[in-house]
Amino acid sequence: MLVENLEKINQEILLACKKAQRSNNDITMIAVTKSVGNETAKELAELGIENMAENRVDKLLEKKMALEKFSSIKWHLIGNLQRRKVKLIINEIDYFHALDSLKLAEEIQKRAEKQISCFVEVNITGEESKHGFKSDEVIEFIRQLASFDKIKVVGLMTMAPLAASDQELHEVFSKLKELQTAINNYHLSYAPCTELSMGMSNDFPVAIEEGATFVRIGTAIFRGA
Repeated sequence: MLVENLEKINQEILLACKKAQRSNNDITMIAVTKSVGNETAKELAELGIENMAENRVDKLLEKKMALEKFSSIKWHLIGNLQRRKVKLIINEIDYFHALDSLKLAEEIQKRAEKQISCFVEVNITGEESKHGFKSDEVIEFIRQLASFDKIKVVGLMTMAPLAASDQELHEVFSKLKELQTAINNYHLSYAPCTELSMGMSNDFPVAIEEGATFVRIGTAIFRGA
């Protein structure tokens, strides 16, 4: 089922790109492996998947160790990160998708041995249950990172409401795109902000139409597998 599911996802990515007049080469599909074990993750690696994500520190470390022979895999931490766990994980990942406070940035700066590609998490809808900055707080936060040489703000990340309509999805994702463009236009060397991490199994085609460059897909890959 993995092969069939991946093929279906790739077709949906192609269709969304065609609709938006974009190249599918602009899209990085991240396999979110939090719901499956190491063996299934290995199957994905053997099928050529080179971007994998977990939302928990312990699970990412476990999977990375289990898949250590697949050296080309890029590891993404997509869950919120407690400051006390930064030292355990920050030098083990390629991308961090949930930078949501200055205190967390300070801990990353303190613990990182290399420059970390980070996405600033934005709470576009203002839902109290979600982490992230409000839209009007993001630019000021990024300006505070000017001296943090271990953090590179490659883009912004958001999650749309689970029960959102297509129209609401377009609104949420387009607002993040507008914010990303505004930051990109500042031409900050430490915050090029060229990327958008948005879209999951239930809404990634809409996210791609609105400018997503990284989509985080779990359920759609493993359905029926």
